[in-house]
Amino acid sequence: MLPGHARYGPSAMPARPVYDWPDGKRLAFYIGMNIEVFGFLAGLGPDPIAGSGPQTHRNYAWRDYGNRVGMWNLFDLFDEFALPASCIVNSWLYDHYPEIFDRIRRRGDAIVGHGRTNAEWQSGLWEADERRLIAEATDAIERNEGARPRGWLGPGSVETAVTPDLLKEAGYRYCLDWPCDDQPIWLNTRGGKLLSVPYPFELNDIGQMVFRHHTAREFADMIVDQFDAMVRQCVHRPLVFSVSLHSYIAGQPFRVTALRRAFEYIRNHELGDRVWFTHSDAITDHCYALEPTKLPGG
Repeated sequence: MLPGHARYGPSAMPARPVYDWPDGKRLAFYIGMNIEVFGFLAGLGPDPIAGSGPQTHRNYAWRDYGNRVGMWNLFDLFDEFALPASCIVNSWLYDHYPEIFDRIRRRGDAIVGHGRTNAEWQSGLWEADERRLIAEATDAIERNEGARPRGWLGPGSVETAVTPDLLKEAGYRYCLDWPCDDQPIWLNTRGGKLLSVPYPFELNDIGQMVFRHHTAREFADMIVDQFDAMVRQCVHRPLVFSVSLHSYIAGQPFRVTALRRAFEYIRNHELGDRVWFTHSDAITDHCYALEPTKLPGG
């Protein structure tokens, strides 16, 4: 038999129940903003030239640009278009760039757990070690923000066989690790249901611009094309449109220029009254308030 899993079952989009987002909207738009910290000459991390490779001073400095400069460029861009964001953060960022969190708090963005650092992934960890990693990252956010994060994206979006179980047991309400749908769905865990909120691996700056070598303008065109399609599809069913950004990639000034064109197009679209500009915490809260059977897996 073909190897499978029991996290979710098959569900064809046309056969699903229909519901609305708040105020009758049909397309939930959110930015998944990855803000990360890496080890120096150690651990994991992408390279601007080779995509992946040995850790060097050069690729460390390229990634650190995102926290020193790039993130601030993107915050200004988001403010320009009144766009909320889901800030997907490594917990060790509190020790290195606390100023970033001051801006997140002023903006009212959601904070999503993203491990301790993207220099390590969860793959290969024993269950007790993974539980400790999740706990340390979660506790750091709670200690600094006064509330536990509700959502999680693993570093590198990597899971083990028990990650959803551990997240549910740690009190998480949703995760972003399963790119299988354009609607939120329920995942099965040993402790009950966990919501999976759509998060893109295609409409993702690291995949398209670092690994596939598309230009910033091509990436902006992808955002526009995706939006054009989904803002029309959503008249039939509610959908989630998400774009994934990384501060050291999308935060480069020439890429900010391209993103500005895409966001301006979206904000001024003729069908913009269908769009709910939000973040993943609010999407999750709305889904939990629905009848469970409205979502696949309920």
